[in-house]
Amino acid sequence: QVQLVESGGGSVQAGGSLTLSCSIFGGTFSNDYCKGWLRQVPGEELEEVAAIENGGEEIDYHDSVKGRFTISHDSAKNTLTLQMNSLKPEDTALYYCAVASSDYYCTSDDYDNWGQGTQVTVSS
Repeated sequence: QVQLVESGGGSVQAGGSLTLSCSIFGGTFSNDYCKGWLRQVPGEELEEVAAIENGGEEIDYHDSVKGRFTISHDSAKNTLTLQMNSLKPEDTALYYCAVASSDYYCTSDDYDNWGQGTQVTVSS
């Protein structure tokens, strides 16, 4: 059973920065499959914010965060990181890290293993 533990959420003013980290351990985990950060606002659909796909060959971002967020994976430490800059109030959400067990490319439905979530709140 793969376990994911997130940290780094919090409250920040618009224009500020936060770094989310996700430690991945346990079970059988392949770097070939998707690793991503997703977020959810109450009453809205889960949204894939950033993902590393196809064994690290491709990185995708949601249009709303392009140029502001950066996803990275440290394979030695098995840590997935989301650097968030120029934060906006609309980035406020519960953020989850997630990994897939068998998919090279993922939508929100394809992730099998999830962290507990970390809250990010951006005030104007």
